[in-house]
Amino acid sequence: MIDFAHMTMSTDNPACLGAGFVLGLLTAIVLVKLGMHFFSGRFKALSDRALYENPRQFMDMAQSHFSGYVREAHQDFKVKEEAFTRAVDPVRRMLDRYEQLLLYLLLILILAGTLGCGDRKKVEHPRENPLVKVAESDLPEFTDTLFLQDLGVAIDQSLVYFKRVPATRTYDYGQDMYNASHMISSLETFKAFLETKPSAKDLNRFIRETYTVYKSIGGSNKDVLFTGYFEPTYPGSRTPGPEYPWPVYSMPDDLFQIDLSAFSDAYKGHKRLMARVDPKSRRVRPYYTREQINNQLDFAQKARPVVWLANRIDRFFLEIQGSGRVALPHGEIARLHYAGVNGRKYSAVGKYLIDKNEVPKEKMSMQAIRKWLTAHPDRMDEVLFINDSFVFFKEGNGGPFGCINVAVTPVRSIATDTKLFPKGGLAFIQTALPASIGQPKEAWPRASLFVLNQDTGGAIKGPGRVDLFCGAGDWADYTAGHMVARGQLYFLVLTPTN
Repeated sequence: MIDFAHMTMSTDNPACLGAGFVLGLLTAIVLVKLGMHFFSGRFKALSDRALYENPRQFMDMAQSHFSGYVREAHQDFKVKEEAFTRAVDPVRRMLDRYEQLLLYLLLILILAGTLGCGDRKKVEHPRENPLVKVAESDLPEFTDTLFLQDLGVAIDQSLVYFKRVPATRTYDYGQDMYNASHMISSLETFKAFLETKPSAKDLNRFIRETYTVYKSIGGSNKDVLFTGYFEPTYPGSRTPGPEYPWPVYSMPDDLFQIDLSAFSDAYKGHKRLMARVDPKSRRVRPYYTREQINNQLDFAQKARPVVWLANRIDRFFLEIQGSGRVALPHGEIARLHYAGVNGRKYSAVGKYLIDKNEVPKEKMSMQAIRKWLTAHPDRMDEVLFINDSFVFFKEGNGGPFGCINVAVTPVRSIATDTKLFPKGGLAFIQTALPASIGQPKEAWPRASLFVLNQDTGGAIKGPGRVDLFCGAGDWADYTAGHMVARGQLYFLVLTPTN
């Protein structure tokens, strides 16, 4: 909708002044045309009404009292009407002829003046803060289901990150802001207290007295949806062959990133574009989709395969997890890490299968997706190609690594929307976890954990989404594949002394 109420014409732009002049002229012409229709109609009404509204009564009165006056008045009206018609007919004919053109010009100039020349006030709707400060009376009970095991390891990884960035870099906690130096103090203080092996009561008192707690506003239901991811292990080889036909690609040579903020400050905060140059037109284009990559038989010439896998489904799930291990012949293990992405939109295969009534929503899991794809090889292209996003890998040691380039810790690292939540920050989650492999989801016990915000993901968007890193192995595979739990997300930061 055009905001006419806030439209003002710029006076320092000659083009806008010219447009305004023509706009005013056309408006005047249209008003003249309307006026001619109005006044000519009025002349006719005045002459006709007196004679034809009640002719018998009027003529009787006229003959007895005013016959001469009426004849003169009627003749005078007719003369004036004919004179007016002769005067305006040429203008009327011209306006009738060009009426459509004039109306189109008037509309174009209104839009041009409104959209191009207007110094309009931009109406901005304030974005709700994803974190809100929690009053002391509303604080949760801070208990750790895993008895704080490996929490110190995860804190150390976040400290590596914070000590690597400028001390003045800031992190948003709702309406509050803390710099990296303060984040370091916050984590070091918390870790030092953990080393005293506090009781649950002492831990809660310490947090209430020393830390400020913020809560995620969550999604539409005011809660947070928790899912899981893990580090899978798949069989593979460093060389292709009939047994290992599916390449895991490295970053392509023809893919480059465009940082729009280098061109204008207006693009600060925008994610980088993944693009390529079309060899024929020499124009910049979005990078290839999953389907286009899969259909290029020579794609390995521009994106050297890191390893080759036995199964196409394995490669797809390796992309979903973002990292993994490949069991090579002769017992060697290759660690694959996320290298980049083609920049295309991520679409969930599971949702597609649910929408197509192929898998019931209550039974959806990674295992259900694998089972369906295995049973329907003829429809694999149809299903996998709905996800345009494609992930590229590199081989490395250690890891897996999160988005802040530190190793993630099983059941202590989470992935969130890092545009909303502070990277590396200490958090507390309330969710559900299985007590054993195979336990039905509806029977999973509630769990609460201290975690660190160290990763992100293509499907993790908004304040109501968290992905928990579950580690490697059978329990991690089962948990990550089935986890769909509702809960809450809190962030803790050391209360400033001043």
